[in-house]
Amino acid sequence: MKGNIIKYAQDNIDTDVIIPGQYLKVHDYAELATHAMEGLDPDFHSKVKEGDFILSGKNFGCGSSREHAPIALSHSGIKAVLALSFARIFYRNAVDGAFLLPIEIDEDAYDGISEGDEINIDISNNEIKNITKNQSYKMKPFSEIIGKIIAAGWSLQVQARPGLKWEKLFLKRFGSHMLLLKNKMVLL
Repeated sequence: MKGNIIKYAQDNIDTDVIIPGQYLKVHDYAELATHAMEGLDPDFHSKVKEGDFILSGKNFGCGSSREHAPIALSHSGIKAVLALSFARIFYRNAVDGAFLLPIEIDEDAYDGISEGDEINIDISNNEIKNITKNQSYKMKPFSEIIGKIIAAGWSLQVQARPGLKWEKLFLKRFGSHMLLLKNKMVLL
């Protein structure tokens, strides 16, 4: 995955600033996305582009357990959050819903990556390449079970994106033992 960094050089970015509470009754994900990070960065929605990444300090996503936080970020265009650590509930909501990748990094990566840098994330090699600065960093590998959830979740998420050719991906991963019913895949 390749994208540009939006960096928030602070710890404890909580779900209340990721998506403020007054928007929790919004069920339109596109509308929800317009309010992502509003509690911290009111101009976020105007600067984020499809495929961007957020870089943050420790304990990203702390606070309440609302799954609205990774949904709002994902639908605003964020594909991954790189952080020194995550609140576990945010981490699991992001993974289990296939909304975005929570990638844990070390201090070298945090210090070396700047606002606006273009990076490439290579999950299979647990490597982050800073294209802008021609530097590489290691990312914390996903556990085996999280890796399997991400692989399955990201495959399932592709089918919801109009215009993408997802059939080959599904057939490769699941074989012919599947059925598509009203845009939902059922494994047989």
